[in-house]
Amino acid sequence: MKRIAYEEMKRQFARVLESRGFSAEDARSAAEIFAQNSLAGVYSHGLNRFPRVVEYLDKGEIDPNARAECVMRMGAIERWDGHRGFGPLNAWRAMERACALAKEYGVGVVALGNNNHWMRGGTYGWLAADLGCIGICWSNTMPNMPAWGGKDRKIGNNPLVMAVPRSNGEHVVIDCAVSQFSYGKIEDCRLRGVQLPVPGGYNEAGELTTDPAEIEKTWRVLPMGYWKGSGLSIVLDLIATVLTNGNSVAKIGTFGDEIGLSQIMIAIDPGKFNASGETDGIVDAILADVKASVPAQEGGEVFYPGEMELARIRENKAQGIPVIEEVWQRVLAM
Repeated sequence: MKRIAYEEMKRQFARVLESRGFSAEDARSAAEIFAQNSLAGVYSHGLNRFPRVVEYLDKGEIDPNARAECVMRMGAIERWDGHRGFGPLNAWRAMERACALAKEYGVGVVALGNNNHWMRGGTYGWLAADLGCIGICWSNTMPNMPAWGGKDRKIGNNPLVMAVPRSNGEHVVIDCAVSQFSYGKIEDCRLRGVQLPVPGGYNEAGELTTDPAEIEKTWRVLPMGYWKGSGLSIVLDLIATVLTNGNSVAKIGTFGDEIGLSQIMIAIDPGKFNASGETDGIVDAILADVKASVPAQEGGEVFYPGEMELARIRENKAQGIPVIEEVWQRVLAM
């Protein structure tokens, strides 16, 4: 597989975004978010998703000059309007603000409504952890998954992120859609010609399948944990819509494209209770216990959330980021 240097990928993304009306500074910042997603091995929300975002820009569904702003404030909690601007930059600024509030109050919450897709939700968990905060965030989506017991798509695979900081930068970060696999992961597996490791949705006969191409025909993805994932999706949508007074999954489904989303950023400063060494000691002890697990398969290893991302970052920095040639050529031709 072809590999591209991180700096080159970032440069090409910035070139395309600046040609679509971004300021030079915003183009560089947005390009860095996309390139970092691929650097971390989340290709579905880096290079592979980039052409779709450019299509939204070309259709005028994302305003490159719109910035999220605070419209209501009450101590440690704020409500922001994203004005349907560029989702990743709005979400980045909202989590930065949540962390600033946490440094002041111990906890900070920013309810960001009317924003566009934030790409990889883990970006904002890693950001919070880099700023020394526990980060919790989620977004709703368009209706793209059946509620448990249903056939038609009524709920979203609303991504949920939780992050715990470590002073050495090797944070613990879980980033998961509440579907068994995100749409981006299903697309990535189909592009690479591989099966999903476990069933991720239904084929046209209504049977569970590991074939990403078959799932893409029906777009009946499977909630993680079956009824548990379905219930979690509904509650995340409820909380996000109530706090933002923004768009619910059902409302987003009337827009045609996945725009105008509702997102929640929560930051907690553990430094209000512990010195950083104390927090590190707690986290290190728990992770050491998990890592001491007896592997289910001979020669196997148990990983903590975020550990494999850190390994991919090191590998891709050294060797270049793997790309699907067809997608990379599309970006070069933009």
